[in-house]
Amino acid sequence: MDFSLSEEQLMIQKAAREFAQQDCLPGVIERDEKQKFPLEQVEKLADLGFLGMMTDPQFGGAGMDTISYVLAMEEISKVDASVSVCMSVNNSLVCWGLEHYGNETQKNKYLTPLAQGKKEGQLYVGAFLLSEPEAGSDATHQHTSAIDHGDHYVLNGVKNWITNGSTASVYLVMAQTDANKGSKGINAFIVEKNWPGVSVGVKENKMGIRGSDTHAISFSDVKVPKENRIGADGFGFSFAMKTLNGGRIGIAAQALGIASGAYELALAYSKQRQSFGKPIHEHQAIQFKLAEMATRIQTARLLCYQAAWEKDHGLDYTTTAAMAKLHASDTAMWVTTEAVQVHGGYGFVKEFHVERLMRDAKITQIYEGTSEIQKMVIGRNITR
Repeated sequence: MDFSLSEEQLMIQKAAREFAQQDCLPGVIERDEKQKFPLEQVEKLADLGFLGMMTDPQFGGAGMDTISYVLAMEEISKVDASVSVCMSVNNSLVCWGLEHYGNETQKNKYLTPLAQGKKEGQLYVGAFLLSEPEAGSDATHQHTSAIDHGDHYVLNGVKNWITNGSTASVYLVMAQTDANKGSKGINAFIVEKNWPGVSVGVKENKMGIRGSDTHAISFSDVKVPKENRIGADGFGFSFAMKTLNGGRIGIAAQALGIASGAYELALAYSKQRQSFGKPIHEHQAIQFKLAEMATRIQTARLLCYQAAWEKDHGLDYTTTAAMAKLHASDTAMWVTTEAVQVHGGYGFVKEFHVERLMRDAKITQIYEGTSEIQKMVIGRNITR
């Protein structure tokens, strides 16, 4: 068992850390307050090759392993989770799903520019459309319909909580083709945002990751060519679940980064702040908080690495990915709350960043499968 990182992985980690500190940190509070999408930062992600990290180079990707992806996600999430969630969706859900289940035509047309993050000099990212107003955790009950018309489908419905909703050029959409078949009647489609009948709702006013562009997407009689269906008829629900397994590693890494960022801020502050004649880190009450933060973060990190390693080695990583997301997201929520406490009154103001990290942490317990869903996945697998 080898816990050391390779030279290449360390280089990726360093590059991500420098990008986070130099490109993401300046203006992060203002972007949060104004709900401003981090366009310049995401374009830089494309230049770094971070929008298609795990995609095969023949399709424009960087061909890196999942551990490298986890390392980069952690470093960027320490500073700005609104940047990292865009990166996570494009890598884990969109590029990975297309590379593993799309056909060669779909890969050449869509995956290559998505992995590069640019097309004709413009930002080119994707979004994953599964959730609906009445189909969140219960994703089997899709109300969005795709009616077969021979050489094309006609798509109607609404999708909610879509990350990259207004920025994405391409949507991967799950829709019900045959309601009588239940989940086996669901298909996955590649839909371009500029097609007639596609409309983007207003940006959600969120508690956290406020820079991320979260929208509802509506479809009104959208004609989707038959060649834009992913996989065989009825494969859509399986496609979504298989893709989300890898997505959970990305969100676990994001939660890990949020927790790590808050811990590092709290540790630095504890060495600067004086109380009762000495730095507060010398008080046992603060030392115990820091000790538990460090311990919970390290256990979350090891679970993330294990899930990534299993994925890279072709093993079944479903349970470990669910465990990693469950534990890392709970860790992020607990650590950020304690980091605010270590800062005292200063932790309650925006200047010190920890209150923003606490707000950002909450969503990691909800999206790409709530903590309750992760427990269901884990429970079913360990009792088989």
